[in-house]
Amino acid sequence: MSDFKPLADRVRPKKLSQFYGQEHILGTDKILTQMVKNQSLSSLIFWGPPGVGKTTLAKILSQELNCKFIATSAVLIGTPEIKKIAEVAGQDASFFKTKTILFLDEIHRFNKGQQDVLLPYVESGTLTLIGATTENPSFSINSALLSRCRVLALKSLTEKDLKKILDQVLQDQDNGLAQQKISLSDQAEKILLSFAGGDARKLLTALEIASTSRENYELSEKDIREAIQSSVLYYDKNGEEHYNIISALHKCLRDSDPDAALYWLARMLEAGEDPLYVVRRLIRFASEDVGLADPQALILATSAKDAVHFIGIPEGKLALAELVVYLAQAPKSNAIYTSYAKAANDAKNSSHLGVPLVLRNAPTKLMKDFDYGKGYKYAPDANSEDIKNQQHWPDDFGPKKYL
Repeated sequence: MSDFKPLADRVRPKKLSQFYGQEHILGTDKILTQMVKNQSLSSLIFWGPPGVGKTTLAKILSQELNCKFIATSAVLIGTPEIKKIAEVAGQDASFFKTKTILFLDEIHRFNKGQQDVLLPYVESGTLTLIGATTENPSFSINSALLSRCRVLALKSLTEKDLKKILDQVLQDQDNGLAQQKISLSDQAEKILLSFAGGDARKLLTALEIASTSRENYELSEKDIREAIQSSVLYYDKNGEEHYNIISALHKCLRDSDPDAALYWLARMLEAGEDPLYVVRRLIRFASEDVGLADPQALILATSAKDAVHFIGIPEGKLALAELVVYLAQAPKSNAIYTSYAKAANDAKNSSHLGVPLVLRNAPTKLMKDFDYGKGYKYAPDANSEDIKNQQHWPDDFGPKKYL
């Protein structure tokens, strides 16, 4: 056993039969299973959250297909290194008939120019690319490279998957914890599986910390909690999850579910989201989704913004929580949103039409000579019928009804 290696690396499965999870791409007759069966692998993008087996799966595929495997990260190499790898891969293909898989972790960190360098090697088959990313490839990978790869979405592991991994590690004599005779109480196991949140690496790291220097030992709830210490919430402020969660908050507010809205608010704030970003979205919601059904909502939203500015975080979280509950419980009307959209469309299509002369100010004599403001009826001094008949729309446009 290689003691210097982390547990998560030591117990990494080496065969597809040992790999748990991702049945939607690894089950009978599924895409990766068929590629292995046919001994043919196309370039792939593995898209999914951390700790679900992206690196492991790439290694297994290279072994199953007898390919040379080069694993690196987009944060560690650049264009010169890619060209050198491709040159050697071309030689291996010519002289030894060996295919090369380049596993590029965090491929989203490559800029457009670096991604473009990969194109000719992927297209010619010199390199079979397997890119791994936690971010939506639609946003992070350019269309030219994306069109040459098959995107496979990997899912968070279920507790059932994690339980299988845990049991295997505890029974593994060569690389796992069987020699230490480590076990877990039912409550300790429950907490560990919950903490992992679908991430096998988090599970194995916490397990390794809890079991260090222990033999013939049953890990307790306290042992696991000490190993976990403080959970780092999964929330990428610059990635897709950022937009997924703010979307969830928005939709729960719209559906008038204050409890769910509070949950998604907490998910953002406890993970370190900028509270002013949150309140900006809530101000928009107050005018867009609550609107005229409760004009007080917009006043409360701007007040919450001032409160966050004034007292900061963490105290400001309560002001945002109050606002979220209020918005969720408020009546909803999108009349302002839809009405303005109609007005904006008409405005774009009629921007060439001038303001009626009767509505124009005439601060100079010349403007008066050109009939600016001529015949205008001042509402406080005029009767309602005159005001009703006063021209308010451009010539040849006609009145519209938006509300």
